Amino acid sequence: MSTAGSEDMQQKPQRVAVLVPCYNEALTIAKVVADFRAQLPDAAIYVYDNNSTDDSVKRATEAGAIVRSEPRQGKGHVMRRMFRDIDADVYVMVDADATYDAPSARAMIAELVGKSVDMVVGARVHEQEAAYRAGHQFGNRLLTGFVSAVFGAELRDMLSGYRVLSRRFVKSFPALSRGFEIETELTIHALELELPIAEMNTPYYARPEGSLSKLSTWRDGVRILFTILQLYRSERPLAFFGIVGAWLAAIAVVFAVPIFVTYFETGLVPRIPTAILSTGLMILAFLSIAIGFVLDTVTRGRREVKLLAYLAQRSSDQ
Repeated sequence: MSTAGSEDMQQKPQRVAVLVPCYNEALTIAKVVADFRAQLPDAAIYVYDNNSTDDSVKRATEAGAIVRSEPRQGKGHVMRRMFRDIDADVYVMVDADATYDAPSARAMIAELVGKSVDMVVGARVHEQEAAYRAGHQFGNRLLTGFVSAVFGAELRDMLSGYRVLSRRFVKSFPALSRGFEIETELTIHALELELPIAEMNTPYYARPEGSLSKLSTWRDGVRILFTILQLYRSERPLAFFGIVGAWLAAIAVVFAVPIFVTYFETGLVPRIPTAILSTGLMILAFLSIAIGFVLDTVTRGRREVKLLAYLAQRSSDQ
């Protein structure tokens, strides 16, 4: 394809949809809609209400957003519904708490389209001391570092709720999470299929006075960690069950060494229960590794199906 053809394709007008999941954000939702309307005047701004008990729906409607609802509680449920219902070329995913920087959206969209990547993550740079609680910051660094090490990627902010996504990515994403684990699932899905992604620094602000975060540092942190371990088990089964098998084998050897030492010294096996336990643990270790090999084959097949589903979707420039 000629360079001119590529430039024409990149200059093709993109249908942009701003996706704003909302739960009790009456203090901030109108500002979020207004800020993104100012930066992306041609975009369709969708607010999906998730059983709010305040005036979120009223204020989003008055601000000019397209307001819909999702009755199943949880951010993951809302994003799944949005991805299913809304058709666009470029999707801007942002929270309704007015902590993300609307002017960054244009640069993130330009990065997505210009470099033909499938996801641009807004890596948060906090502009105010109160923007990022210490527990959240530590947890984010810990989880991001773990995922980077496991999946071999250089990531800075895996849990950011500010992302720009391609149509191909959105329409092929399985979206299995129910709550705040959705950002983790988005990231690992992209890494699993080795899709092109990028990160871009964006300012991150504190919530306005009176606005409360729905994210619990410990409860949601544990759920996110559990999600990572589940995804690691399902996407890297050989490594996961290989580690389990290695630990079982190591424990079996620790129990077996004194038995062998006693046997070579006296010719007797006085601790029969310990010997049985050691043998059982070693059998479990080999079984775990064998399961890892079997599931690794299954996972490769699943990955191929996901990749085919991704390739079956038309790209944003078609």
